[in-house]
Amino acid sequence: MQAPVDAALDSRRADTTVFGVIFAISFCHLLNDMMQSLLPAIYPGLKTDFQLDFGQIGLITLTYQITASILQPLVGLYADRRPTPLALPAGTLFSLAGLLVLSEAHAYPVLLVGAALLGMGSSVFHPESSRVARMASGGRHGLAQSLFQVGGNAGQALGPLAAALVVVRWGQSSLAFFALLALLSCAVLWNVSQWYRHHGLPRLKTGAGIHHDAVPASAEARRGIAVLLALIFSKYVYLASLTSYFTFYLIHRFGVSVESAQYYLFAFLGAVAVGTILGGPLGDRFGRKHVIWFSILGALPFTLLLPHANLFWTAPLAIVIGLILASAFPAIVVFAQELVPGKVGMISGLFFGFSFGMGGLGAAVLGELADHIGIEAVYRICAFLPAIGLLAALLPDPKRLATR
Repeated sequence: MQAPVDAALDSRRADTTVFGVIFAISFCHLLNDMMQSLLPAIYPGLKTDFQLDFGQIGLITLTYQITASILQPLVGLYADRRPTPLALPAGTLFSLAGLLVLSEAHAYPVLLVGAALLGMGSSVFHPESSRVARMASGGRHGLAQSLFQVGGNAGQALGPLAAALVVVRWGQSSLAFFALLALLSCAVLWNVSQWYRHHGLPRLKTGAGIHHDAVPASAEARRGIAVLLALIFSKYVYLASLTSYFTFYLIHRFGVSVESAQYYLFAFLGAVAVGTILGGPLGDRFGRKHVIWFSILGALPFTLLLPHANLFWTAPLAIVIGLILASAFPAIVVFAQELVPGKVGMISGLFFGFSFGMGGLGAAVLGELADHIGIEAVYRICAFLPAIGLLAALLPDPKRLATR
């Protein structure tokens, strides 16, 4: 009788949401993405100091995000096959090295090296941390993914604020100070890795949301993944136009100072953080497909208005766009995990990596466009990207696929 009792106890533990672990990786996500977001936040200073054009700025973003884009699915696939808890604290050392290189860079190629190291740090952190969030979710996958994601969005919002308060005043070398945050993240993730090893891995065997028996994806599931990737394309190329060039747009069109432009970017990224934390629980309650519909397509009226708004209305519109667009990503990731059960790491890595890649490619292309047709014209073109959200009509029902 003891074995069935132990199995039942393990099952109940697996169904418990471990908020301590989720908050720990969310905090580390904040630190990770704050360090990462310092890069676009210092673009105006780099543009002046290194005499860069928009195309070169876009190439920096491309280097950082393509590095992460290529590596993240590979890291996730490896983690599905051979879970490596210590990869979490080890990955932060790449971010530390990247910030140290950027703080001392005196040539454009060195900036690219620093950007690539930052991308490598993210490539390890995101898929493994997303796996931990699902392990600790206790079945509340949308909530866990949102809490994990909101840490990253909060970090992205704090990056421009930190740049405005510290880097703009003390210069590029002050980036070395933020590298110390990587050591704090490493210490926290060391403790998370111990939970991962001793409690998270046993949850894999008791059905805590990650299953070893991977089911081959059907044609309908593969179509669903393709649609979700198209939605990620529309979301992240548009977001790249704001995260990489919003400060330049405000400075060029309205003549605001660099410091003031950073505060506008902070407000937008703060709205992205709030939208992210709402998206997962709303998906758990009302269905992820409804949240995806609203998030991608619902931003369209506001993106169309933004290029024609004055300075007074630009901030509210950017905040609304951030709130609506950001609610999609947790729902999209969990939706994809449900379409392809048993491959949480690979799917997480694929979607985080693809989002990074599309953001980087979008930043590079938009930078070239801005050099040729002007930054304001770029925003008029990007305004139509959320219309791709109509593809959400083609998404299948994961529950119906699971019953086949």
